[in-house]
Amino acid sequence: MTFESDRTIRVLVVDDHAVVRRGLTGFLDGEPDLEIVGEAEGGREALDLLARFDAEGRRPHVVVMDLQMMPLDGIESTRQIRARYDDVEVVALTSFTEEARVHAALEAGASGYLLKDADADEVAAAVRAAHRGELQLDPAVARSLMTTLGTARREDPTAELTSRELDVLRLVGAGKANKEIAAELVISERTARTHVSNILGKLALSSRTQAALWAVREGLVDD
Repeated sequence: MTFESDRTIRVLVVDDHAVVRRGLTGFLDGEPDLEIVGEAEGGREALDLLARFDAEGRRPHVVVMDLQMMPLDGIESTRQIRARYDDVEVVALTSFTEEARVHAALEAGASGYLLKDADADEVAAAVRAAHRGELQLDPAVARSLMTTLGTARREDPTAELTSRELDVLRLVGAGKANKEIAAELVISERTARTHVSNILGKLALSSRTQAALWAVREGLVDD
């Protein structure tokens, strides 16, 4: 099957281990809807590549980012990427499962978090999910976050949300992308994005992933 260029997801792979980079790029580039536009062995090189791709008008859609790198680690690299290019999604890939590291990655703006023992097709699925604005978390990571996210809770944490924002939050918790939320609620995609931003601000959350996990933990999403 041939995919049109506007449906191809451009991917940048960042990892300081050449063997890991070769494995990831080899598999992902073989997927018909994915295109590896570059690879970097560290955060600084990744930022340089992104600046070059941006100038050339071929900015990657998704960055697969190793977190354990020196001197600029994946968490700070993710933070800088999201600050400069808010339409570039980051999937964090690491061998570590410490809660602090997971929280730091998500707070930096990562939209997915997988362990390095994940199957290659799981990484590809995470790339596609990130591009759609959906969530892809390692199950062990998700369970950990569900129990620790936002431990300081107000008496009624949803009191500040409007009924429409609650509707949007339920759909975010169900893993829906903004386009799907817009279609289901019969609103524009821009309005859906605005609602998501307002929800994050009111709940003092820093990412869509956190909002989804929050919604599930608070029982807003049907099993």
